[in-house]
Amino acid sequence: MAYMKVVNQHNEVVGEVELADDIFRVEVCPEILHLAVRSHLAKLRAGTVGVKTRGTVRGGGKKPWRQKGTGRARAGSIRSPLWRGGAVVHGPVAREYGFKMNKQVRRLALKMALSAKFATESLLVVDRLTLERIKTKDFVACARTLGLEKALIVVGDQNNNLFLSSRNVADMLVVEPNSINVYEILKYPQLVLDRSAVEALHARLK
Repeated sequence: MAYMKVVNQHNEVVGEVELADDIFRVEVCPEILHLAVRSHLAKLRAGTVGVKTRGTVRGGGKKPWRQKGTGRARAGSIRSPLWRGGAVVHGPVAREYGFKMNKQVRRLALKMALSAKFATESLLVVDRLTLERIKTKDFVACARTLGLEKALIVVGDQNNNLFLSSRNVADMLVVEPNSINVYEILKYPQLVLDRSAVEALHARLK
């Protein structure tokens, strides 16, 4: 088992927490992390783009002129892709960009991301993060006291004041343990967990 110091909001050591080796000390495989990030970003793509083909564009049912005898090229519809106002050939169509990852691989990727933060000493465990009021200034002061610049903060206890106070702070994101993903863990240089978040991750990933 790995042990890590726990600090309070004033960055004072108040104890230590036990971290499971099978969650925070897993061998990191870059290929699996890359796959998890690709999967996350692919699911964010809307895929709602689309163009009309000859079968869906309105009009063009009548033949513009007879087949022979006019001296002009043959034409069967005014909605031909060759004509102005016509359909589009081989244009983009609506699609789903996401692809499936096995549940075991997703869990392993999350463990690897947490292990990477622990191995690079980019993980900070806080006893509890609370704010008495909804004030961005108070959140910024707390973050500076903890030495945070660009961080993902995971809190297990529902703290509405903390969530609302952090919304307008750039490079800071406060989430719950069930909402974290590999992409956001790797995106932010620092990862902050409170005690309840550590317990929630142990229960989720065991």
